[in-house]
Amino acid sequence: MQGTITLLTDFGTADGYVAELKGVLMTSVPGVQVVDLSHDISPHAIDDARLAVARYWRRFPAGTIHLVVVDPGVGSERRALAVASDGRFLVGPDNGVLSPALLLPGVEVVSIPIAAGAAPTFHGRDVFAPAAAALARSARLDSLGVPCADPVIRRTPEVQREADGGLRGEVILIDRFGNAVTNLLGAHGELLVGQRAIPVRRAYADVAPGEVVALVGSSGLLEIAVRDGSAAMTLGLTRGSPVRCAGIDRHT
Repeated sequence: MQGTITLLTDFGTADGYVAELKGVLMTSVPGVQVVDLSHDISPHAIDDARLAVARYWRRFPAGTIHLVVVDPGVGSERRALAVASDGRFLVGPDNGVLSPALLLPGVEVVSIPIAAGAAPTFHGRDVFAPAAAALARSARLDSLGVPCADPVIRRTPEVQREADGGLRGEVILIDRFGNAVTNLLGAHGELLVGQRAIPVRRAYADVAPGEVVALVGSSGLLEIAVRDGSAAMTLGLTRGSPVRCAGIDRHT
């Protein structure tokens, strides 16, 4: 059986690491479709990768195998996982990067043994890619390892309700446009960043170039943007920066 294997890593493309992954996959499963999703996750940024996985993993057809390698703990005692969830498969390190698929009911998880000859610095090539290739050849999940009942799950910080009814959240991601994505879900009214009130609009085009705006992004989360600019640079926002909104319809 030939399947589709997607790749998400923090390897970049300047070196040969991604090519080695592809070489293993295409040698093991001739004709397999390998889809590059991104290799530009910031180095070691587990939560950035987790949020990326949350956006895309169920957008692909059933049977797709998602290989995720953002693995600052490579060579340590952290486990290697293969996951079956909602008709898709995911393979990657047990550091929380696969959390979006682990939160669904009926998920199956196995811990993949680390082969004696695996390079302790490159489990992506020597552990994860062979497991993904095996799944593409229709191997049963339980043939890849032993059941894992306690995989690491990372969650987006919860929104806090304040005494006056307002909701306090935080920035969870700065995207490549400099937009600050928050953990607030579905909003109207104004968003407060420090003492600055930012109006919530429908789209970027609803404000003039250079103007600060808040809007509900395509993921459903409230984000802060600067039309044709960077909200992160303009407002000095980083991951964890606090935000507040009194006009939230609902929250995470």
